[in-house]
Amino acid sequence: MMVAINHTAQHHLINGRNLFVETYGHADDPALFFLHQGLGSTYSWKEQTQFFAQAGYYVIVYDRWGYGKSDPRHSVITSGFADDIADLTGLVGVLNIQRAALIGHSDGGTLTLYFAALNPEITACIVIISAHIYIELKMKPGIMQVRKMFYENIWFRNALERLHGEKTSRVFSNWYDGWMNPVNLDWDMRPLIRRISCPTLVIQGDEDEHATPQHARDIAEAIPGADLWMPTGGKHLFPQVQPEIFNTKTLSFLKKNYVP
Repeated sequence: MMVAINHTAQHHLINGRNLFVETYGHADDPALFFLHQGLGSTYSWKEQTQFFAQAGYYVIVYDRWGYGKSDPRHSVITSGFADDIADLTGLVGVLNIQRAALIGHSDGGTLTLYFAALNPEITACIVIISAHIYIELKMKPGIMQVRKMFYENIWFRNALERLHGEKTSRVFSNWYDGWMNPVNLDWDMRPLIRRISCPTLVIQGDEDEHATPQHARDIAEAIPGADLWMPTGGKHLFPQVQPEIFNTKTLSFLKKNYVP
């Protein structure tokens, strides 16, 4: 039976910028962060927030700097996410979180990998969905297809505007310019993520539009003891398109591996 879930929505000043943060559940429950993808927002996790709060977690979702209801941003360096790491670290402090599990999708997954490698004392376990740890050939056609949709598909453009309002064009250009920057060609996270010691679940659909299956295998192989799940027919937006399957698998992993 569904029960009423405590919900808060407010801005927190982190590193000089206002970030929009929502929480679901009770602060004394095990903390669970959800980190959205490169064009997403807190709304991207609408199929997960209530579900995991009902399962007994203190769910925390936020619009990263530049997205949704958070302050605008002029650029994103996708090969490092240094500002995003600093914001997540600051938010953990403001919310007085001592230990947490993190679930990150796409860019949010890459950010999760950085955070877990740099903050092992805080990170209980992580779930990574469709993250990137280096540039591969498949990424460019996928990015160009999204660009075509942004400029030619009014439904897609309107959907982004509902998430980001007047910041929509800047959100898209930050994402596009960030990943198309030639500086990324030498970027490879594998030496860093080998330091991750917490339980890890790597998820990538076998029909992901932005990465080959080998990319997910490389992430799992680089992290000691990581589990790899490649759902048949899964696309890049797997948590949003097939939430029941994603939620069930992820909850099972958390119950087994998350000891607050």
